[in-house]
Amino acid sequence: MKKVLLTTTAVVLTAGWASAGDMSMSGAIKLTYGAFGTGSLAGAADDFTSEADLDIAATSSSGSISMSGTLELDESGAAAGPVSISSGTFTLTYDKNDLGALAVAPDGTFAGAGDDGETDNYGDYSIAFSAGGVGVTYTKDQESSDNVMAVTYASGALSLSMTSIDETNGPADVTSGLQYGSGDNKTTIGATYVTGPYTIALSGDDQATQNWDASVAMASGDTTVTVSADETETMKVGIAYTSGSMSVSASQEFNGDDETEISLSYTDGALTFGAAYDSGQGVTTHYGDESQLVISAGYTDGDVSIAAKGTDQDEMEVSVSFAF
Repeated sequence: MKKVLLTTTAVVLTAGWASAGDMSMSGAIKLTYGAFGTGSLAGAADDFTSEADLDIAATSSSGSISMSGTLELDESGAAAGPVSISSGTFTLTYDKNDLGALAVAPDGTFAGAGDDGETDNYGDYSIAFSAGGVGVTYTKDQESSDNVMAVTYASGALSLSMTSIDETNGPADVTSGLQYGSGDNKTTIGATYVTGPYTIALSGDDQATQNWDASVAMASGDTTVTVSADETETMKVGIAYTSGSMSVSASQEFNGDDETEISLSYTDGALTFGAAYDSGQGVTTHYGDESQLVISAGYTDGDVSIAAKGTDQDEMEVSVSFAF
């Protein structure tokens, strides 16, 4: 009798599980030695640290309404990931304080004690519509009521966009630290047109002190040259070149702070190498990946990846990881 009851229960549970939709799991394990800072925050003393991440995703799409969600687990605990519901051309997404349309961005001075150079998202939910080349996305933060609406249109070589954002109640990162009620409140209109090897882009907003950007990019074989300017009358010339396993890019600003940026990446089978230099990053105020000079190397052996990187701030980090 017990065997019959157990078998019946198993059948019921299996049927319920099958009707719940599809499920998948992914994750990563990582062991790191060293210390890397972020933004204006220097890293701690060299030591071992470990990370473990597991994402459990489930999707249901048996009817006209599709729904998906994720449970995210790591060494600090468990949290609900994004939940998405879609039907036809509409999609609703909820992901508390993690939608990037609304974000606390670094102010660039790195003077705040907590300024780690990273952008912190704070949008909660979004509603998106897409049909006939038109896309509309509305994102809102529940706590502050800050919101952003983006409208896009594409037809052939022409793309148009309009973004209206109100971040006046949310936090902003300024010299003294995080400050509330000082975010953006503006509408930005942009246009991109592609003709032959040329891509022309223009954008501008309606602030009292208006910001605008203009650029022309020309692609010729493996090389792309871009010339741009903005409201500060700063001109920038950049060149990018890719040949087989190697990619190189460089840019120079004029009439502003004259920043120079150079990056190099090389891949040969399981081996990768990279170097990046940015003169705009302060020698004594930027750490980690925001340092003025960052050199990195990596090697993959089967499912295991080994990575090493260092900076001009005498920082180093070596990590061994695998994903599943």
